[in-house]
Amino acid sequence: MSFYVGLFLGISFGIGLIFGFARYEKIRSKRRSDLATTIAAFARMTVEDSRKILPPEFYPSWVVFTQRQKLTWLNVQLKKIWPYVNEAASELIRSSAEPILEQYRSVILSSLKFSKLTLGTVAPQFTGVSIIEGDAKGITMELEMEWDGNPSIILDVKTRVGIGLPIQVKNIGFTGVFRLIFKPLVNEFPCFGAICYSLMEKKNMDFTLKVVGGELSAIPGISDAIEDTIRNAIEDSITWPVRKIIPILPGDYSDLELKPVGTLEVKLVQGKGLSNKDIIGKSDPYAVLFIRPLPDKMKTSKIISNQLNPIWNEHFEFIVEDASTQHLTVRVFDDEGLQPSEFIGCAQIALKDLEPGKVKDVWLKLVKDLVVQRDTKDRGQVHLELLYCPFGTESAFRNPFNPDFQLTELEKILKTGIDQTEAADIAKSGVQKKRNVILRGVLSVTVISAENLPSVDIMGKSDPYVVLIMKKSEQKSKTRVLINTLNPVWNQTFDFVVEDGLHDLLILEVWDHDTFGKDKMGECIMTLTRVILEGEFTDTFTIDGTKSGKLHLHLKWTAQPILRDSE
Repeated sequence: MSFYVGLFLGISFGIGLIFGFARYEKIRSKRRSDLATTIAAFARMTVEDSRKILPPEFYPSWVVFTQRQKLTWLNVQLKKIWPYVNEAASELIRSSAEPILEQYRSVILSSLKFSKLTLGTVAPQFTGVSIIEGDAKGITMELEMEWDGNPSIILDVKTRVGIGLPIQVKNIGFTGVFRLIFKPLVNEFPCFGAICYSLMEKKNMDFTLKVVGGELSAIPGISDAIEDTIRNAIEDSITWPVRKIIPILPGDYSDLELKPVGTLEVKLVQGKGLSNKDIIGKSDPYAVLFIRPLPDKMKTSKIISNQLNPIWNEHFEFIVEDASTQHLTVRVFDDEGLQPSEFIGCAQIALKDLEPGKVKDVWLKLVKDLVVQRDTKDRGQVHLELLYCPFGTESAFRNPFNPDFQLTELEKILKTGIDQTEAADIAKSGVQKKRNVILRGVLSVTVISAENLPSVDIMGKSDPYVVLIMKKSEQKSKTRVLINTLNPVWNQTFDFVVEDGLHDLLILEVWDHDTFGKDKMGECIMTLTRVILEGEFTDTFTIDGTKSGKLHLHLKWTAQPILRDSE
């Protein structure tokens, strides 16, 4: 009997071992499979995925994310040949830079010439290189460069008052990214027809100016004039999308030159909660808008006196050369009269975030610096409406504000083969045509209701009503007063004859009625762009200036387009 019991126990134990071993192997196999999946997932991780897993404040100081390969070998060779590069490059820079400086020199200067120009003994350092993919007809390379050099540069400067000064440019420090485009690819050596080069990103550029044997401060304005001339020349001559073309093989490379590709229409609507820069009273804000930071390409709004919530309601147009890389920048200042304006804040939006032909309504938060965004101070916001209108899209796109006007000016330019200056002039004429388009019609506004209004009265209720104002024409209407409610229902409709729908604003002010006065709760400010494009819509809008509250509105537009004659 004990034999059978032992046999049974032995067989059971053996079967248990077999099942246990099989289960262990299955678990081990699953672990290996999971580990392989995890390793494969890590292999596919991007820099952005890594940043999502671990916030930047937890990175060790030695961790640097970069998509650029190191170029130690190139720096070693460049250091060896730098004396020869310096001699050749100095003469090239002298011959090419002088005409550019003359083109951008300030009005108080009569001439700028180099009396001495050498790049010094310190070679620049290339800190990384990357290849930009996506163009089958060429190769695009980006080189990151740093240069803390010791050049010897002396400018002979002559002013309008007849004074001549030898100005030394010292302490040059530069960090930036250069883009090289080898295009088109061909079947003969060196396998590309031309090289385009451009300053893709200027991270830092510092220099100081000193009069040889004197002080630059002795003549007011000279230092700023020279510095502005140098910076403007760099911004407009080699900064992307501007590019310089060097032909390698004979051929026509006009297709590589900079050409306008569209226009950006910007409506600067309003600002909200701007920082107060004045000790007495409030700031007098105005805005400067630009795509390229050059004096003749920057737009300045009007000044709104003593106001931290200004309503500008101004329209601007800009020429776009590269929608994939360019940005619209807004800088807001406080006007100080005869003294220099005080900076309030700035904001930026990438044009690649705009859908062509579709209006984008945005609120941009103002910051102190667009590069180092560590500013925790609340500087306010600006409200913009943006419309990117590309050229040469006759079949796919028409100006939504005027369906009869087709944006095909650039297409006509390319077919006629005229030069770049004429192309820019014709593109600007297209902008002028759009500026001359006005929209007249009837705006019907139904104030349906409001909800969750703030309590103003002592008894915990309010007696609300709404005042409707057309900003440009100053037409006003008012709803009836509803007693003792925080969720009023009006269902009242008001019609306004609007002479220029593209440049008018609808303002809805919510008030509390009292026997001995009235209190403003808040307001909604909106352009007519959406109702012009959609024709009719119903929506809910947040009431600004209150702790709570929303307005329910129905808007309808009946248009009668008019083309204003050009002056």
